[in-house]
Amino acid sequence: MKYTFSFLAVIALVLFAWLGSQIPGMQYLFGVAIPYLAIMIFLGGFVYRVVQWAKSPVPFSIPTTCGQGVSLDFIKQDKLDCPTKTSEVVARMFLEIFAFRSLFRNTKSELHEGPKITYESSKWLWLFALIFHYSFLIVVIRHMRLFLNPVPGWLQTLDFLDAGAALQLGAPLLYATDAALVLGIVLLFGRRLINRQVRYISLANDYFPLFLIFGIATTGILMRYFLRTNIDIISIKELLVGLVTFSPVITAKIGSIFFIHLFLVSTLLIYFPFSKLMHLGGVFMSPTRNMANDSRAKRHINPWNDPTIKPHSYAGYEDEFREFMVENGIPVEKELPPQKDE
Repeated sequence: MKYTFSFLAVIALVLFAWLGSQIPGMQYLFGVAIPYLAIMIFLGGFVYRVVQWAKSPVPFSIPTTCGQGVSLDFIKQDKLDCPTKTSEVVARMFLEIFAFRSLFRNTKSELHEGPKITYESSKWLWLFALIFHYSFLIVVIRHMRLFLNPVPGWLQTLDFLDAGAALQLGAPLLYATDAALVLGIVLLFGRRLINRQVRYISLANDYFPLFLIFGIATTGILMRYFLRTNIDIISIKELLVGLVTFSPVITAKIGSIFFIHLFLVSTLLIYFPFSKLMHLGGVFMSPTRNMANDSRAKRHINPWNDPTIKPHSYAGYEDEFREFMVENGIPVEKELPPQKDE
């Protein structure tokens, strides 16, 4: 039911855009008003969430560590898993953001009869995630050619390499990222169905973005490879360039499939800041990743501390309550001074 509800929600969005685009005068709503609204909500929501995270105090030093920390000189430190310098934290964050390093090192554990626990490699999940995210990134960058006039040379080169134009014959050329994006979505969705542990914890809001992105990819593929006669690419580019320059123009030559595609993209932009997809911005604000493991070298000050309350060390605590601790049999580091005879 969880994934059925999400699937039906995306189908409803497709039908809404298709029926709405058939009504005279409604093309402006789906082609101009909703995209502008979606962009404003996306940018405003994204900035708001990041600012709120940045303002949140971090009361404890809680970097995730799983390697050897700084110790004696002859013991080698694991600088990526136990960073103590800013440069080491930056290197760790770079590999986390661009190579999904923690996911690459992930293992799958299973409990068997005995009881016996086993650990297995889970590199396939890292590979699926890498294929999906980088394909999505390249597709988004490649679409910039529709918003720019003239198209920059580096963007034309990226388009040429993605299409493998030197190795393909005929038209339209097949983009590798189109196939890789759909493959990545299918594999990530299949994992949520096949893996019973993941299926148990998956919610409707885990399936909805997968179906939504799949709908965006499917409508885009239909426009490029199967319904080219139903759309006018020149009119579409005129509209998209007009959106960027705040002078949009809609002609009757734009087909309904384009309005469906654009409406799904707008829905994704609106949904993005309020969903788990915000890990795009949240990864930079995670204290488990962006903090150095130097709590023994530097004192971490809790920003929630009342400035009028001075820190109370254990030595000071013992000096204040040593007599009561001794009376109750609590061990102390410093013995009571001998009492003078009266």
